[in-house]
Amino acid sequence: MKRSYSARRRVLVTGGAGFLGSHLIGKLLERGDEVLCVDNLFTGTRDNLIDYRDHPHFEFMRHDITWPLYVEVDQIYNLACPASPIHYQHDPVQTTKTSVLGAINMLGLAKRCGARIFQASTSEVYGDPHVHPQPEGYWGNVNPIGPRSCYDEGKRCAETLFFDYHRQHGMEIKVVRIFNTYGPRMHPADGRVVSNFIMQALRNEPITIYGDGSQTRSFCYVDDLIAGFIKLMDSPPEVTGPVNIGNPSEFTMLQLAEMAIRQTGSTSEIVRLPLPADDPKQRQPDISVAREKLGWEPTIPLEQGLARTIDYFRRFV
Repeated sequence: MKRSYSARRRVLVTGGAGFLGSHLIGKLLERGDEVLCVDNLFTGTRDNLIDYRDHPHFEFMRHDITWPLYVEVDQIYNLACPASPIHYQHDPVQTTKTSVLGAINMLGLAKRCGARIFQASTSEVYGDPHVHPQPEGYWGNVNPIGPRSCYDEGKRCAETLFFDYHRQHGMEIKVVRIFNTYGPRMHPADGRVVSNFIMQALRNEPITIYGDGSQTRSFCYVDDLIAGFIKLMDSPPEVTGPVNIGNPSEFTMLQLAEMAIRQTGSTSEIVRLPLPADDPKQRQPDISVAREKLGWEPTIPLEQGLARTIDYFRRFV
C-alpha cells in the first residue's frame, strides 16, 4: 500500500552517488522531494554528494542492492550498476548480479510499497545494431557470451523482469534506454570515450582511437538526460517505455577527438589501436517516442556541453 502520512514525496535513488544519480538527486531536491540515496560506493563517490549532505531532505545509505532493502518510499529510480567497460568487466559476475538480483529486489520493494519504479536501462541492449538509428522496437544484436555480456545481457534481463512485474502484478514501471551521456562528475578514469579524450588532451598525451575512428556515437549532456528521466517518471501510467533518451546528433570518434584537442588547446596527437571485442560500430537513438510521449528532446549541443565538461576535468590534471 502507498504511504499516505506525508505530503512530501519520498524518492529512492539507487546508485545515487554516481555520475547520473547525483545529478538526478539535485533536481529532485530542487523540486521539493525527500531523497534517499542508496549506493555501495563501488564506482560512486561521496564527493558527488557534497552539495546535498546538509540538505534537510537528503539521506544517504550505504547498501548493495543485490541484497534486499526494507524502506518506505513513493518512487524508486534504479540506477545502480557499473556502466563503463573498465568497471563492469572488473567483476562481471557481480555486474550481472547487480542488474538481475538488484532489479528483483527493487521490484519487490516497489510492489510492497505500491511505488512507481524506474529502470535505467541502456542502449547496449541493441548491441552492434543492424538497424540505424535504433528505435525501441529493435530487438538488438547482442553477443550473449562476450566480454560485454555481463552488462548488455544483465540489462536486457532487468527489462524482462520489469515488464513481467508490470503484466503480472499491474505495477507502474518506467524503462529508459540511455545513450552515451557526458558532463561534470564523470569519473576521469572510467575508460569512456569522452573522459578518455578530455584527460588525454588536457595532459597533451596521445589520444587513442580504436580502429579508423569512423565508428559513431551520439552524446547527450547530463542535464538533458536527467530532464528526460523526470519527464518519463512523471508521465501517465500507460507510458511504460522502453524509451530512448539520448542525443540523435551523431559524431565519429575522430570528430570527437579533434573537438577535444581544439577546445582544450592541446598539442596531443591522434594514435590508432585495434578495435576491442563487440564494440558497436554505430550508435544513434531514434527519439521519436520521447518527443511524442514526453515532449522531450535535447537542447545542449556537443560543443557547449563539452566545454562545461572540460572545465570540470581541469581539476584532475
